[in-house]
Amino acid sequence: MSKRTGSEGGGLRAGALGTFDSIVMAIAGCGPAYTVAATIPALVLAVGVAGPAVLLYCAIPMIGIALAFRHLGRLDVNAGATYTWAARALHPFLGYLAGWALVVATTVFLVSATVPAGAATLALIDPALAGNTATATVVGAGWFLLMAVVVALGARISPYARRLLTGTQLLLLLAFAVAALAKDRTVTDFSLSWFGFGHFDGSHSFVAGALIAGVSYWGWDVTSNLSEETRNSRRAFGIGGLVGVVVSLAVFVVFTVAANVVIGVDAVRENPESFLSLIGEAVWPGWGGRLLVLAVMLSMIATLETALLQATRTLFAMGRDRTVPAVFARVHREWQTPWVATAGVAALALLLVVVSAAVGSGTQFVRDAVSGIGLPIAFYYALAGLSVVVAYRKTLFTSVGSLVLIGLWPLGGALFMMWIFVRSLPELTGAALAIGLGALALGVVPMLLSWSRGSSYFRPRPLDSEQAEAMDAYDGGAGPEPALTGAERRDDVLTDF
Repeated sequence: MSKRTGSEGGGLRAGALGTFDSIVMAIAGCGPAYTVAATIPALVLAVGVAGPAVLLYCAIPMIGIALAFRHLGRLDVNAGATYTWAARALHPFLGYLAGWALVVATTVFLVSATVPAGAATLALIDPALAGNTATATVVGAGWFLLMAVVVALGARISPYARRLLTGTQLLLLLAFAVAALAKDRTVTDFSLSWFGFGHFDGSHSFVAGALIAGVSYWGWDVTSNLSEETRNSRRAFGIGGLVGVVVSLAVFVVFTVAANVVIGVDAVRENPESFLSLIGEAVWPGWGGRLLVLAVMLSMIATLETALLQATRTLFAMGRDRTVPAVFARVHREWQTPWVATAGVAALALLLVVVSAAVGSGTQFVRDAVSGIGLPIAFYYALAGLSVVVAYRKTLFTSVGSLVLIGLWPLGGALFMMWIFVRSLPELTGAALAIGLGALALGVVPMLLSWSRGSSYFRPRPLDSEQAEAMDAYDGGAGPEPALTGAERRDDVLTDF
């Protein structure tokens, strides 16, 4: 709403994004091409030809989490998203840790994706250059800094870059998917059994695949962190996230099937880092592989932007609540973006990129990071699923639709994420556990410090569905403006910088 997100009072720019922008943002956040390149080899190693089944069945609980975000956003439009919702519906300590988990996950992802983005860029010029860590680090850092500038300049500029990046990668992926599935000569014939449970056995377990697929859909919830900058967000809230999950599901499943059919699971196992190039060459010999590498590069760049947006908007909300240093809530007077938060996250991520490259552990760090960040992601997704059930507890039984779409489905998603969290622990390396659990545990220190200083964030502010009708009436012009909630009624917001 404009009274919170307008230029006055240190707010973000209201109405900078539309519903279509939210859909594009959600798809870009999932990073279809990058996720395909990063997860399909691991998925094939875990479950063989049953990858399509794992991706399909793991998408069902993820849609439940997307439904949770949709309905929570109708109650409170807030850049902090789960950070705010979990605090009001469950407990402020849980809400704070949810926000911290998101910031940790996105920052670690920024570090882990920067060098691969540089390597993918170099592979388009000369594949031999892609293995040069120093050069890949410099090129990747260049892309990262460019995305940081785009994010700092504001949501009015970044949608154009995002539409171009996301649209191009989806067109490339779609063209390859159609061409791959239409080929006359294939290694393996397509089988519907790939969507069943018949291929799971002692060496190919559903659990192992679910640990990989469970976080493959991460990133669509960036739309919730941009809700204060989205037009008519209370009514349209969550549409982008739902579409993002469904589109990503389609892309992941189609390319997993294509990998099974065109090159076979054995080729994927033997060439995990170059299987996309193998598919590209098999479909369009000569230049097909480079086109898919281009799609991966564009996907990485777009995902760097969405990860930055998630981290900076969450830090902005935390700074606004004084649960982290208030300087993170400073908004640039002209750009109306949290420029201090953007600069802080960018500086920290670049420092970690340089350090990991300098000590020669960049590749291993990427592997451990991709595994480790699954823990904080599952943690804050689970809290969102629980929060919506608690917030709507008084209206869940008013209709079958409410019970299923707001209660049972999100609750099932939350339980799935808890299961993913617990089952991941014995599967991860010590370094991955240190990244995932260690970084999450560090959040306890600033949380207790903020609580001891009496931040208003830790005072009870119930969130329940009785607010929804009042908000809907106001947004539709059917009545007077209701009492403000969340950040709207706080008087400690910083003025524009």
